[in-house]
Amino acid sequence: MSGALTAKGQATRARIVKGAAEVLREQGVALATLDDVRARSGTSKSQLFHYFPEGKDQLLLAVAQFEADQVLDDQMPHLGCLDSWDAWDQWRDAVLRRYEQQGDHCPLGSLILQVGRSTPGARAIVTELMRQWQEYLAAGMRALRSAGHLPASFDTEQSAAALLAGEQGGVSIMLSTGRSTHLRAVLDSAIGQMRAAMRAAEVE
Repeated sequence: MSGALTAKGQATRARIVKGAAEVLREQGVALATLDDVRARSGTSKSQLFHYFPEGKDQLLLAVAQFEADQVLDDQMPHLGCLDSWDAWDQWRDAVLRRYEQQGDHCPLGSLILQVGRSTPGARAIVTELMRQWQEYLAAGMRALRSAGHLPASFDTEQSAAALLAGEQGGVSIMLSTGRSTHLRAVLDSAIGQMRAAMRAAEVE
């Protein structure tokens, strides 16, 4: 539907999705209602069902895509140009800063713990997000390897997968404890291991 909407219609739909995302982050899927979404987004019942005629499940799918897009957008432009050690350090700082600022309103936490479990469609969106995210990390590692900053034998796919898993785990712990210590440790360790791999190769 969104492709055929007027600019005003697109803005209204986006406002509904954004309002729903905020409500779901605060209340969770089980407790959030469409009335809560209408109140937060300032829309009427007829407007909500005009854009989401299938009701809550359709809205949840839109929220899942919104949150998935936000997770990647929050790391840009750094995530898309990890071609030097300085770029990796800047990405690391941006990730820490963003997640510390977001706290309990983290889109990744909402997506993984709440919305992403709601429907098969939402799970598919989470799966695609993780694929894209891992590919950005792997592409950055390949760029370092091509520039001679990582040894030719460095396994970019496995390392990217491990970093993604660690980053997600660090965010989950931060949401549970309010402290970014583990997320910071994961990022520092991953970058440190890459630098160590290059030093070891130079010694050989």
